[in-house]
Amino acid sequence: MGGSSVKIDLNSDLGESFGRYRLGNDTQVIQLVTSVNVACGFHAGDPDVMAQTVAVAEKAGVKIGAHPGFPDLQGFGRRQMKLTPAEVKHLVTYQIGALQAFTSDHRLHHVKPHGALYNLAANDYQLAVAICQGIQQVDPELPLYGLAGSELIKAAKAVGLPAAQEVFGDRNYLPDGRLVPRSQPNAVITDPAVIAARVLQMLQTHTVTATDGSQVELQPDTVCVHGDNQQALAIVTRLRETLVQAEVKLQSF
Repeated sequence: MGGSSVKIDLNSDLGESFGRYRLGNDTQVIQLVTSVNVACGFHAGDPDVMAQTVAVAEKAGVKIGAHPGFPDLQGFGRRQMKLTPAEVKHLVTYQIGALQAFTSDHRLHHVKPHGALYNLAANDYQLAVAICQGIQQVDPELPLYGLAGSELIKAAKAVGLPAAQEVFGDRNYLPDGRLVPRSQPNAVITDPAVIAARVLQMLQTHTVTATDGSQVELQPDTVCVHGDNQQALAIVTRLRETLVQAEVKLQSF
C-alpha cells in the first residue's frame, strides 16, 4: 500500500460521562488513538470528567480537541435545536473556552462539533460559518474537524480556518455523502472487521460504499470512532491493527 504516502489521524469522541452516569472505555481508547474530542458539558461531560479526560490524554501524548454540542443532556446533543447563528457562535466559543482552561498549556489541537450540531452544519452553510466564527473567537489557528466534503469544510475554507476532512468507519453513508440519520435502520456499524475494511477502502480509494451501493468520493484527513459505540474499544483495537498492518502512518492532523 505504501505507508510512506498514506497517513491518517484516528480520533474518538470521549469524556461523555457526567455525574453518576458512566459511558465508554475512555482510558483504554485514549491509548489507541491519535486525537480525542472531549465533551464540554453541554451534550455530555461535566467539569470533573473534562479535567480527568484531559489529564489522561495529556499523559498519553494524545491531541485534545473540544467537542461542543447543543445544550441537551437528556437527548445527548442528538436532537435538533433551532438556534440563531449568533447563538451557535457563542455556545461554541463558550465550550471551547471551558475545555481549554483544563489543558496544561491552555491550548487545544482542534474543535469538532457534536451530534445534531455537526450534522445540521454539514448541510447549512450559515450555521457552519457561525461555528467557524465561534472557533476563531478563541483561536483563529484552531482547526475544525468537519464531515468530508460538507458545508463545514467549505465554510472553514471561506473564512480562513484550518480544517480536517473527517470520515466515519462506524457509520453508514447516504449517496450524497451525508451520514445515515440515527433514526433510520443500519445507521451505525458495530462489527470491528467491517469497520476496519471500510476505513481501509476510504484510505486506499478515497471512496466509501453508500447504502445504495454507489461510491461516494472523499478525501480523509481523520477518521472517527464514536466512544459511545458499545464496541468502541474492540473497534479501535481492530482498526489500529489493520492500519498498522497496511503500513498506514497514524498521526494527528
